[in-house]
Amino acid sequence: MAWGNKTVVTEFVLLGLSPSWEAHLLLFALFLSLYAATLFSNLLILLAISQDHRLLHSPMFFLLAHLAFLDLCMSSSTTPRALFDLLAQRPTISFRGCMAQIFFLHLFGGSEMILLMAMAYDRYVAIRHPLRYASLMSRGHCVGLVLASWAGGLLHTSVQLAFTVNAPFCGPNRVDSFFCDIPLVNKLACVDPYPLEVMMVTNSGVISLVGFVTLLVSYGLILSAVRSRAPSEGASKAISTCTSHLIVVTMYFGPCIFIYVRPKARFTTDKVLSVFYTAVTPLLNPAIYALKNKEMRAALGKLLGRFLESARQAEMHRLRTQGS
Repeated sequence: MAWGNKTVVTEFVLLGLSPSWEAHLLLFALFLSLYAATLFSNLLILLAISQDHRLLHSPMFFLLAHLAFLDLCMSSSTTPRALFDLLAQRPTISFRGCMAQIFFLHLFGGSEMILLMAMAYDRYVAIRHPLRYASLMSRGHCVGLVLASWAGGLLHTSVQLAFTVNAPFCGPNRVDSFFCDIPLVNKLACVDPYPLEVMMVTNSGVISLVGFVTLLVSYGLILSAVRSRAPSEGASKAISTCTSHLIVVTMYFGPCIFIYVRPKARFTTDKVLSVFYTAVTPLLNPAIYALKNKEMRAALGKLLGRFLESARQAEMHRLRTQGS
């Protein structure tokens, strides 16, 4: 890295999604609703899986629990800050805070991309090699896939941050979004943008594109295997599940590819697309991956039943205490 760190910028101004105060209030209500629903649904999935030993030892639900955790982290890396800034007169973020947001955003985002590929591999093995499923998706292999997703996300974000944090920022400090991200922050660096643009395309852009193509091929092979069998209720369910997964994968990877493979061109739609993969997709994942699953719904029903029973017993104890 030949750049000398001549950074004089101590904070960045986040321009947000709209300059209108009325729009800020509407966006605050929207982001708050999305974040609350994301927290509730993903925490519910984590509790349901952790309380059901049968699901906890199932490879599919083991990976799903980690996906729910990553969705919680992904949403929490941007949305709480956005909620605060929507009510602030002049939303700013410190230089270190901006770099930290970039680090965690790409750590969780990169890890989730790899985990989604691991989940597609799990479904591929289950349908194409059912007799070898137990050995290919043992607990050790599942733990290895999860660790690989975290390691991949850490490597991805470390490379991104190494370039960005060492670039000099000496002048403009207005980020045209509601959070710090690589394309927008790199535009503000007082240096030839070409090395930063190459880094972003080869790191974020290519990873997003390769991951998306890999998932399309994986689900294509799964659907091909399902269609080659005799029609049955299980085959129809598998096709429906794969189609739903592909919708979520497209909504997650599509905006990332659109934003990161073209470093110079910026469009107003970029802000809307960034909302999808930071706030909307973490809410859709539990609905698509978990709530359409019969076993998951049963586990959620048991969890809700235990909660209601505990509440009923607590109320009865309170009434008995008052009566005595």
